[in-house]
Amino acid sequence: MSTEKRELDLDPAGLAVRREVLGATHVDASLERADDVTGEFQEMITRYAWGGIWTRPGLDRRMRSAITLTALVAHGHLDELELHLRAARRNGLTREEIVEVLLQSAVYCGVPAANSAFARAKKVLAEDAPTD
Repeated sequence: MSTEKRELDLDPAGLAVRREVLGATHVDASLERADDVTGEFQEMITRYAWGGIWTRPGLDRRMRSAITLTALVAHGHLDELELHLRAARRNGLTREEIVEVLLQSAVYCGVPAANSAFARAKKVLAEDAPTD
């Protein structure tokens, strides 16, 4: 089974926000890996998640990050949680605020989910500063 590179049709506003929130290094690597299997998915998340939701004026990026962390804890998406913990720091959430989000998540999402999330947060927060 072979996969081929394909030209991506990316929403410019979504791409800009995605790079700002997740870091250009991560986004560019994801896009570089896009092929005929994953390319449409990259287009979709850039258009709908980043261009359609993250660009809306109703919530600031700090609030969007807090909500995203909670959703990722609730569903046990730990790899994505690590990515969005870094994004939350980039969006201005403090270490203390992240801890509070995870404590809140423990009550509403479950202690085992929060326990796993705290393990990932400890790793990410040890990095100290947001990275690109």
